[in-house]
Amino acid sequence: MSGTLRSTISTPEGKRRYVRRLFATIADRYDLITVVLSYGLDRRWKRRLIALADLGPRDCVLDLACGTGDLLSAAAGRAHRAVGVDITHRMLQLATKRAPHAALVAADMLALPFADARFDVVTTGYGLRNVPDLRAALAEARRVLAPGGRLLSLDFNRPERAFVRAAYLAYLTVVGSALGLLLHRDPDTYRYIPESIRLYPGAVGVARLMEEAGFAGVRVVPLLGGLMALHLARKR
Repeated sequence: MSGTLRSTISTPEGKRRYVRRLFATIADRYDLITVVLSYGLDRRWKRRLIALADLGPRDCVLDLACGTGDLLSAAAGRAHRAVGVDITHRMLQLATKRAPHAALVAADMLALPFADARFDVVTTGYGLRNVPDLRAALAEARRVLAPGGRLLSLDFNRPERAFVRAAYLAYLTVVGSALGLLLHRDPDTYRYIPESIRLYPGAVGVARLMEEAGFAGVRVVPLLGGLMALHLARKR
């Protein structure tokens, strides 16, 4: 199955279709999965991202791939306005409960329905790894940011050392298979995570793409010994 899945998500259109189906399936289990796969540290990492965003009462924040609304809820409590975007209707329903004061929009990260320079801050948790076209997603994030606006992203890393990467992906495959079987009666459900990491450029590669997209001051903050990473950048 892993070879078929890898082939499916290796093309933009194949990944687009697969990701849409996957997140519609797992939406109600999403919070549990993030807790398990982060050893319970997911909320701490998201609090750190929000702290690094340095939100002020005049900031307008856009949270991409907002999921169930963790980052969105935290941003809404600090900023002037917070907007969450996700392609999965069920995720938006769940986010409404967690972030009742935020605006929620069903939209694709690759075609955001907002004017240029509309936001001061763009955040995303586990969003960039899941888009079918990472360069296009970064271009859209930059487009909707005001000059000097901040971009912050939390995601899995792709370890550069081959033996660390192999062990990490093997662990995620085993745990993902067990969770898929337990929660969905399908061991392949969460095998997408390690397969998506295999095709992901990793923290250093994403930082390079951010610079190419027109971001400055790009910074990588390693988490969990480098298995996860935060990215911070500003629009030139």
